[in-house]
Amino acid sequence: MQSAFLIVAKGYTEKQVGALFFAFGLTQFLAQTPAGYLYDNTENKVRWLSTAGVLTTLMTLFTALFASDNNFMLMVFIKALQGAITSFIPPGLNSITQGVVGSVGMTQQVAVNEMMNHLGTAIIVLAGSLIAFALSPNIGPLFIVSPIACMGFLFFLNRISSDDIDHLAARGLKLEAHSEDPGDLVGGMASLSGDESSVSPMKLMTDPLLLVFIVVCFLFHTANGTILPLVMQTLAVGNGGSGILMSGLCIVIAQVLMVASAKICGSYSQKYGRKYLFLIGLGIVPIRCAILSGLLIWTQGNPSVFQQVLILSTQILDGVGAGTFGTMYILVTSDISGGTGRFGMSLGLTTAAMSIGGMVSGYLGQALAQDLGYLRAFQILMVLSIIPAAIYLFFMPETLRDPSKIKDINTTTQPENGELSKPKSNYVEMV
Repeated sequence: MQSAFLIVAKGYTEKQVGALFFAFGLTQFLAQTPAGYLYDNTENKVRWLSTAGVLTTLMTLFTALFASDNNFMLMVFIKALQGAITSFIPPGLNSITQGVVGSVGMTQQVAVNEMMNHLGTAIIVLAGSLIAFALSPNIGPLFIVSPIACMGFLFFLNRISSDDIDHLAARGLKLEAHSEDPGDLVGGMASLSGDESSVSPMKLMTDPLLLVFIVVCFLFHTANGTILPLVMQTLAVGNGGSGILMSGLCIVIAQVLMVASAKICGSYSQKYGRKYLFLIGLGIVPIRCAILSGLLIWTQGNPSVFQQVLILSTQILDGVGAGTFGTMYILVTSDISGGTGRFGMSLGLTTAAMSIGGMVSGYLGQALAQDLGYLRAFQILMVLSIIPAAIYLFFMPETLRDPSKIKDINTTTQPENGELSKPKSNYVEMV
């Protein structure tokens, strides 16, 4: 909601907001891969993730407290710092998850994580939007929800101790192949069980399958990253407190649908594979842009309340598309990096691609909106969003491994009598 806040309450132009989030995305991109490398090589994962959560909350509060039309460069610095800090969150969360449940448990647990992520976001944004609506035009206090959420984050995160995490499994090392054919392991990079050496960073970064997926992540976020802010601004600009409430509902509706999308991904991606579910997430974006373009042509830039509701309803598609992408990209990255010992770094690379895509998208979308109008911006983004879907369709194989050939030795051991033992006691269920 920060882009709508800066434009409506602080008088920033679309290009200024685009520049702020360009700085945010740039530093996020630069720090993402080192952050993933760090989590592959530290046992203080909970401490690093806790620190990142606290610092990014402080940066959000600084934005709300100090943003004005005469300290733009200070805001650039704050957004740049926040971008670097937030890069430590995705690889930290997912490294801890894989260290707790193992690679076999990732499908269901990532789905649960994403469901809770989106549900929490929906609740927090709805609370902030209602606060802004009640206090309009003084909408800055809406950001009080950020430290409240951070306290809950710290409380539950620090209930996980280092002993609960298998740090080799967190890196993607504990993977056993029953087949001697390297082709059974996606990317051909995985090591056999008992080999605790990781592949080199250079070998990881030159794996062709990972490179194709990085390109897809970059192009998807280049097209999609700016759509939500543009929709929110379409509803917020010139409509006072009701506009801020409507723009906040954009996030709430999308996040609620993302909960359902994450649930579906967890239930069906293990059964039917990753590829076609991922294509649904990619293919929703051009459809969404086409509908938004049609609605803006109909409203002629001055939507009635009914037309605003229709624009708002397009966030249902965002919930399906972004919700599917957000769950599936973690699972596909886990598939590709399995056995390499570089899951954190692999996730850092794919998330870095998303960050730089979002960086480009943030400025591109705002510049298009200011120079050509919101209609032309959505039309151009529609064309751009077709490209990653086509690349994934034609160049990415199915990455889900055959469970009859791959097992996770992280959660089971093989005693001499041939019977599988129970999961190790240090594994806990994350709900």
